[in-house]
Amino acid sequence: MKHVAVLMGGSSAERPVSLSTGRACAAALAGEGFRVTEVDVTPDVAHDLAALAPDVAFNALHGPMGEDGRIQGLLEYLRIPYTHSGVLASALAMQKDKAKIVMAAAGVPVATGLVCTRFEAARRHVLPPPYVLKPVAEGSSFGVVIVREDRSHPPQEIARDDWPYGDVLLAEEYVAGRELTCAVMGDRALDVIDIRPATGAFYDYDAKYAAGGSIHVLPADLKPKIYHQVQESALTAHQALGCRGVTRTDFRYDDGPGGTGKLVALEVNTQPGMTPTSLVPEIAAHAGYSFGELVRWMVEDASLNR
Repeated sequence: MKHVAVLMGGSSAERPVSLSTGRACAAALAGEGFRVTEVDVTPDVAHDLAALAPDVAFNALHGPMGEDGRIQGLLEYLRIPYTHSGVLASALAMQKDKAKIVMAAAGVPVATGLVCTRFEAARRHVLPPPYVLKPVAEGSSFGVVIVREDRSHPPQEIARDDWPYGDVLLAEEYVAGRELTCAVMGDRALDVIDIRPATGAFYDYDAKYAAGGSIHVLPADLKPKIYHQVQESALTAHQALGCRGVTRTDFRYDDGPGGTGKLVALEVNTQPGMTPTSLVPEIAAHAGYSFGELVRWMVEDASLNR
């Protein structure tokens, strides 16, 4: 019986999501017959893992430390096989500006934009409105600011002394329309979900994680050519960044009345959420994988040198 350590919690802003993901995955793995230990990650995690000596580490961490290459490097050092992407792919995907360069070079459509400091973005419009400002290395929509077309002054909240998301921002053109997402499992692109926030037009933290926060249309009602383009782009992005295991790529598609028809990839999530309201388990279920089968596949896919 394999001993699986489920790494969860940690100290990032996404700790509550990670705890929910970790507990759900731990329960499912126990149901699949694995010996499971839940590990709430602290600065002593190296000592804790060395003492536990698990066969596999199931990475259920989100945000900095958990999906930026650091925990992956520690697991490589400890020689503990682990799930999801490796050191380089994790670090690269977490840096949204760098990931976009690699994705674009591989032929994946991305939004135009630039990198700036939050102080620059508070002094002047760094792009013609409407545009989006986002931290270069956060997830779960933390720190995202949408600057509307009718906003005459740049956003001031990003210049606050208590701003917790770093000084470097990615500014991108705002692409109206639908929020789409596609999961990749190994070397296979699964289906596409059309995400419709229950309130408002922005898929923010509450829309992602609150029960009833969003409506998921699966499979997305798209023309076959666009559907396949989303799948191909998700798989290409996954491979270009060097990802492993399961990832999820988010897109915007402007197909509304008078829309441009533009489809852009926003980012690749190397540690997609696995909470009861998360997208990857829903997409996998549509492809015929129960939640238990999904996490079992992830454990069986675990390795070193990823």
